Amino acid sequence: MPWAGCCGSDAARRRTAVLSQQLCGSGHFREAPAALRTVAGTLRGVQVIRKLLVANRGEVAIRVFRAAQELGIFTVAVYSEEDKLALHPSCADEAWPLLASAGSSDSCGSYLDAASVLAVAAKCGADAVHPGYGFLSEDAGFARACEAAGLIFVGPRAETVELLGDKTTARRLAADCGVPVPAGANQACRSAEELRQTMGRLGIGFPVMVKAAHGGGGRGLREVFRDEDLDEAFQRSASEALAACSRGEVFFEELLPDARHLEVQVLGDDHGGLVHLFERDCSAQIRHQKVLEEAPARGLAAELRAELLAHALRLAKACGYRGAGTFEFLLSRGRLAFIEANPRLQVEHTVTEEAVGVDIVQAQLLIASGCTLSQIGLRQETVQVSAHAIQARVIMTVPGIIGAYREPSGRGVRVDSACFAGGEPTATFDPLLAKVVVSGPLFRRKDQDAEEDNGDSFELVRQRLLRALREFHVGGSIRTNLSWLCHLVAAEQFAHGEVSTSSLTGPTAAPGLEAEAAPSARAKLLDSSFDNNNHSSLRGASGQQLKPTSGTTPDGHFWIRSPLQGRVVSVDVAEGAVVSAGQQLVVVNAMKMEHVLSAPSAGRVRAVVTQAGASAAIGADLILMEEFAASGEQFQVASTENIDSNSPRVDLAEVLRRIRLTTDGGRSEHDKNFVKRLEDRHRRGQRSARENLEDLVDVDSFVEIGRLVVAAQRRRRDLEDLVRSTPADGLVAGFATINAGDFGDARARVAVVAYDYTVLAGTQGYYSHKKCDRMLELALEQRLPMVWFCEGGGGRPGDVDTFDVVGSGLTSALWTGLGRLSGLVPLVGLVSGRCFAGNAAALGCCDVVIAVEGSNIGMGGPAMIEGGGLGSVKPEEIGPLSVQLRNGVVDIAVSDEAAAVAAARRYLSYFQGSLPLQRQTGCSDQRLLRSAVPENRFRGYDMRPLIETLVDIGSWLELRSAFAIGVHTGLARIEGRPVGICANNPMHLGGALDADAALKASRFMELCDAFSLPLLFLCDTPGFMVGVESEDQASVRKMCRMFVVAASLTVPVVTIVTRKAYGLGAQAMFGGHSMGHKGLTVSWPTGEFGGMGLEGAVRLGFKKELESIPDPAEREQLFKTLTAGLLERGKALSTAALLEVDDVIDPADSRKLVLCSFAPEESQPRWHRKRPCIGTW
Repeated sequence: MPWAGCCGSDAARRRTAVLSQQLCGSGHFREAPAALRTVAGTLRGVQVIRKLLVANRGEVAIRVFRAAQELGIFTVAVYSEEDKLALHPSCADEAWPLLASAGSSDSCGSYLDAASVLAVAAKCGADAVHPGYGFLSEDAGFARACEAAGLIFVGPRAETVELLGDKTTARRLAADCGVPVPAGANQACRSAEELRQTMGRLGIGFPVMVKAAHGGGGRGLREVFRDEDLDEAFQRSASEALAACSRGEVFFEELLPDARHLEVQVLGDDHGGLVHLFERDCSAQIRHQKVLEEAPARGLAAELRAELLAHALRLAKACGYRGAGTFEFLLSRGRLAFIEANPRLQVEHTVTEEAVGVDIVQAQLLIASGCTLSQIGLRQETVQVSAHAIQARVIMTVPGIIGAYREPSGRGVRVDSACFAGGEPTATFDPLLAKVVVSGPLFRRKDQDAEEDNGDSFELVRQRLLRALREFHVGGSIRTNLSWLCHLVAAEQFAHGEVSTSSLTGPTAAPGLEAEAAPSARAKLLDSSFDNNNHSSLRGASGQQLKPTSGTTPDGHFWIRSPLQGRVVSVDVAEGAVVSAGQQLVVVNAMKMEHVLSAPSAGRVRAVVTQAGASAAIGADLILMEEFAASGEQFQVASTENIDSNSPRVDLAEVLRRIRLTTDGGRSEHDKNFVKRLEDRHRRGQRSARENLEDLVDVDSFVEIGRLVVAAQRRRRDLEDLVRSTPADGLVAGFATINAGDFGDARARVAVVAYDYTVLAGTQGYYSHKKCDRMLELALEQRLPMVWFCEGGGGRPGDVDTFDVVGSGLTSALWTGLGRLSGLVPLVGLVSGRCFAGNAAALGCCDVVIAVEGSNIGMGGPAMIEGGGLGSVKPEEIGPLSVQLRNGVVDIAVSDEAAAVAAARRYLSYFQGSLPLQRQTGCSDQRLLRSAVPENRFRGYDMRPLIETLVDIGSWLELRSAFAIGVHTGLARIEGRPVGICANNPMHLGGALDADAALKASRFMELCDAFSLPLLFLCDTPGFMVGVESEDQASVRKMCRMFVVAASLTVPVVTIVTRKAYGLGAQAMFGGHSMGHKGLTVSWPTGEFGGMGLEGAVRLGFKKELESIPDPAEREQLFKTLTAGLLERGKALSTAALLEVDDVIDPADSRKLVLCSFAPEESQPRWHRKRPCIGTW
């Protein structure tokens, strides 16, 4: 049951007021917040927050409670067992306990347990959740879960959290937006060796910054200056990040020297509104942990400030940012570089609040309720820096009980804290005790920018902060960094603005905050920083007391001592072990960062007085070492002369044997049935799944995953039988490159999946489904195109080792995963032979389907059809290629699997970029285009030779050529650059667009726009097809889809009218109308324009005049005269003279015009989605 918090007279007043609304389950009444009521009166659809649960603890929870309560919002606290006596539960109107997940050993677990938080929200009747910072604040899954539970998540959309929460995807977003980033990896690396390889490929040398891809707070960062330190840095970064946020991915960036850390606070609403609240300087850091923050940044040139703010707004706009967020940059030697974004409230938001006078948390709550920025009084022109502010973080360096406690006060002093006399802050969580924020008026000279001060403002605030820190008293057994903060604020280094992210290191650091030093300095620190009477007792993971060390240290011996308060993660040596200089001995976790303690010299371990899981105080003895110089021993490296590198160990040999059994060669040696199946396939002109993959991907580039799984049939079959007959559970999957020689490794990376028909007829098994789900997850995370070989019979009913009710596979995320990738990365489906049920569904989700002659494709196979009572049919009767070509299911038909693989490689190449100059094929004589359209305006002509002449030789790849033949769609290149082409077919219905042609063109536009391929329309149409039969095809809806899709295009569009451009059909080929899109509309001299066909226009418009002439010859002559007049007014030259098209050009100049009209090609692969998906039809 909850208990009601006590917040003094204000809380009593709120609880006893005459209230108009009842909150379900709370037992309390509260009138709707006044600020929200005011806005709700003018904004339709506002969902007013009435009861807010804050899923956090400590000072940030109290900060949010205060902001919400001032808006009249009822507040709910949650607390862990360790926090039941903490301050924050008593500051809310209601408090509920949180229970950590069963079996969790992490004391933070309850605050990280999304299910527990949501359960409390349901019980207490909350309608909104504020995550604060840390814990669940950057968990996109939690944001989605809140939305699914009908709760308002006070923060960005889950998609934004997902995008910005991964620093590598944020880097790619920045690159897409033209915002500079440090040179580095754009995707996570799986090992230190992969880091090395990526550095080599990108030409980046040391020093570098190894970084965790997820999480914040400075965790998972390691500066690396030489290659031999890279492995350790990778391990520590990954481990640290995994402990902090359960994500261990790592990448790297160049290390920018003498950098300032600048960040921009932004606010965005749900309606596209954005404002920045200017910048703050967070350069004062120790081990990448912020110590002081300042707003605005001192000494920042006006043009540099403008560039910084513009970059932040550009990024926020690109991801549709909602709520409060921060975009962080480094400024090194006059160069700005984006490093990460924080899609949440930040610890240092308070310093910005004092500088600009905006309550950021209240703004979050109002935005989450549906308000626009302008409705809450936030417009960019009204946001001004009105004060200079500095924030200092007071942290705990040694845990203990707070005795006397006195916070500073006075003009311009603000303290955000959750401390109180008698309290005992726990070392389990962040050691932050309080934030001291001081501010003062901004003094400006008349010639200065509004955001600058003349130095007097800063000096006033610096002295005020120094006074406040000296007034701040925290007594008792607890220890803090207050003295060190006073030293820092008083130092000339800070006063003169000479602090960078790497300058606060060495002896100026306070105990518990020392930077890692060189081995000799570290040895001195560990051996002499603390006297022998200064060690605390240690407790193991189970809480037992460990043996304390003796009071004296023998000659020739020294102690490895903990330089900070923390928890021992691992002890890597045993008593008696011989260690080398620099060898890792102990890892200590402090402030969620791991610190490696290494041997300062070679020696022998004489005593180990700690263990993994034990807590360690500053200066605590951990390991007693004896130097070899004292004992006379010699350090020797174990000999490796007798190791045979060609003879694998037993454990490796077993793995290699299993891997061999997954290959075609290994299977041929042990499975006669496989040999027979493979011979049958070869006889039919087919290949094995692995043969197809080997042909598809670049040499030696394939890395397979999940190859050791077998069919989920261990309850009914022997394991060794399954290993031999169901390798990889009938699905070969992994990562590779395709066309890397032309486009480089980064653009060539793909995910590939191939159902193996020689294993249980390529059916979809329990583990193959799981493998597909994993591949889709990784492809989504890394934005990799996917190629699917889909031959197979659908779901497999024979898998019995599952927990599904009927082994149905209904829990598979395959279809959702493919849907999420649609429009984000190219999806290529290939089929040879039979493809039914689930395999066909996977094929149908792909952007393009490539099918081999003789293929059959159907949503149900013979067994399913017969089981449904629909009769008995043969497999070859279901969806033969002739049917699936004609109806548009198949895009490209080929003769055999080799041709299918070649088509897939070719198709993918159009989405990988421009061909290098040496690989371009040139073009035909462009003067041939002058005669491509017959002089006789009534004579039909084939548009395909015209296209092939216009584009690079051999580059035209037509899609869906047998479906909706009234329009040609396909991919081509012009001077090596990929382009999508949509052209009318004058040989079919005179070029008129029927319903299917409109659908075909619309989907092709979506495909090109999704992947940033510019579009070229070749128009020769009398308009849309009309008539009684046409309306039977739902023409109104299908044809108008062209207008809707064209209006949403973001890519450049060029239309060339080759002859007829009549009516609505022509407007559809123009992208809506001739002057209405992001490109040019031009005509060849043969072009003619009109609201409808000229002859029809004369017959309709001059019907009475023509009918009034009785003589047929005279009537015909008048008809010809009127038609000629319309033709003269509607010819290309006349139309261009009225600027209804951009120009009339020589057909031979068409390539030049097209290239000039297209925007520069994207320099890097795109990582954000432009369209929700590409329709499967």
